[in-house]
Amino acid sequence: MQHRIVVLGAGYAGAIAAGRLARRVHRAEVAVTLVNAEPDFVERVRLHQLAVGQELKPRPFREMFAGTGVELKVAQVLGVDVAARTVRVAGAGGTEELGYDTLVCALGSGWNGQDVPGVAEHAHEVAGRAGALRLRERLAALAAGESVLVVGGGLTGVEAVTEIAEARPDLAVALAVRGGLGDWLGRKGRAHLRAVCDRLGITVHENTDVTAVAADHADTADGRTLPTAVTVWTAGFAVHPIARATALDVSDSGQIVVDATMRSVSHPDVYAIGDAALAAGPGGKPLRMSCASGVPTAWQAADAIAARLTGRKVPTVSIRYFNQCISLGRRDGLIQYVSADDRAGRAALTGRLAARYKELVCKGAGWGVANPTLGMPARRHRVVAAPRPAAPVGAR
Repeated sequence: MQHRIVVLGAGYAGAIAAGRLARRVHRAEVAVTLVNAEPDFVERVRLHQLAVGQELKPRPFREMFAGTGVELKVAQVLGVDVAARTVRVAGAGGTEELGYDTLVCALGSGWNGQDVPGVAEHAHEVAGRAGALRLRERLAALAAGESVLVVGGGLTGVEAVTEIAEARPDLAVALAVRGGLGDWLGRKGRAHLRAVCDRLGITVHENTDVTAVAADHADTADGRTLPTAVTVWTAGFAVHPIARATALDVSDSGQIVVDATMRSVSHPDVYAIGDAALAAGPGGKPLRMSCASGVPTAWQAADAIAARLTGRKVPTVSIRYFNQCISLGRRDGLIQYVSADDRAGRAALTGRLAARYKELVCKGAGWGVANPTLGMPARRHRVVAAPRPAAPVGAR
């Protein structure tokens, strides 16, 4: 009987994990099913480009996984029963239950309105393709001189506001951040970000906490009213709610708590990767929600699953950070070099060279997903005749 592996979610982490598993196990012995709500891969790191009217290369999953042995099921995940080891999904053929022996949760995250009044009704987001397309339509309808306010000064907010300002220099573009502009960057990085915002004509509202959003303005904690025809909300992400509704051990944020091999600490037959996982990085610091974290967790989980199925030593790698890659429009960028635990250092690469570096990173990530069984040697091993019982938490 085949061992059934079900991977939920085909973002960067889920798609890479499914493809890597296909290179690690024999398809006659292990069935890998990849469940995703959309039939095409979404390059999430490029959604700010989509929002301003740029076209992204289509990447259909059926073409990407053709011949790999990975079965694609286009369906919405409705629920997980970890006691019965089943997943309930809804697709074109209706609702059905998928049984699993090993589950990999890679459902990722979406935008988080943080319960701020008016965000759900009036703000736009770039955390998903549908949201980016709605924002694209709204921006295209704006006349010269109208205003756009981006709320949130993290990576997503900075990339969105600079992309919008560069693509639409006729608009009045502003950025509202709770702290200082780029206060998570090193000195050189902060200075470059400020210079780019000045060059693009972006008005930056620092130390500004947006407390409510209306159709034509945003209110702040200090009593100001910021006029805006379009508000783009990037102030945080929320993990997919599926895990919280199960018996899995989850964090306050709803992320599945995992060990060093990305296996659930409460249910050894469940793994979590990418934004769905609360995984420890260097010094025990939780990995942040990002592509930079998601891809290594996918590698780790896939290799651990394959090793446990085939009776081999479970590999573990230290997941660490090297840099933060930030696009600042199409002609400028910022590469902030960081410590292993993601603290900004003094060194940074800026300008056109940084923009090309970021583009290579994006292309490399997209290529890795689009070519799931290429780029590394196949190391398929036979599944042990009688798979060992799930190891106790902390065991190898």
